[in-house]
Amino acid sequence: MKTQLNQLEALLNNKLANFDNAEQLTTALATDITKQLTKSIAEKGLATLVLSGGRTPIPLFKQLANTDIEWEKVYITLADERWVSPDDEASNERLIRQHLLQHQASKANFTGLKNHHDLATAGETECNNLIGKLPYPFDVVVLGMGNDGHTASLFPESTRLAEGLDPSNPNHCLAITPMHALHERMSLTFASLKQAKQIILHLCGTDKLNTLQTACEDGPIEDMPIRAFLRSQLPLTVYWSP
Repeated sequence: MKTQLNQLEALLNNKLANFDNAEQLTTALATDITKQLTKSIAEKGLATLVLSGGRTPIPLFKQLANTDIEWEKVYITLADERWVSPDDEASNERLIRQHLLQHQASKANFTGLKNHHDLATAGETECNNLIGKLPYPFDVVVLGMGNDGHTASLFPESTRLAEGLDPSNPNHCLAITPMHALHERMSLTFASLKQAKQIILHLCGTDKLNTLQTACEDGPIEDMPIRAFLRSQLPLTVYWSP
């Protein structure tokens, strides 16, 4: 594994931070995010934080929730959302409210992606308008990655993937339907996310490390959408632990 990590570090131009365990990673990542948010607040009076769902970031959310910063000046949104009710167990908004918007972080400003429309396609314009009102470009974006190489809800073979990966797309949001996953989604676009001051790819486990290595190899971006981020000159750092 050490050889694999060294190879990946070279491929990623030393932008790989690896840790012995998930607890060490969580502490380091929470510290780094806090530093960037604090810096942005000092420079312009506010900060924006874009987060992803799933089980991996829950310990990170809990640690951030107890961090003493000026949360009332922090604007939080999601990289993507399943088109389900915000109280549904599959909702990323529910995850954020349950694990992050507590304690110190209860004062943060949160903007969800799900709105009142029954279909994500019908809610796309409203979602674009809402995200367009947030301070931009984003200060910190935390992404995950699936074993198929998707990130946010930019899935291989999904409808409208080309729009989602278009670096010139003027829209923040895109309604998208995965081919091999449940629920319609609303995803932030690559064009919107890539402007962030700091992009973090948060990964845990050997499967994700192997997927990352495959993504760093030659192949179409559409096959593994995370390649759009890895192949661009972006302020991206990969945080990984077993």
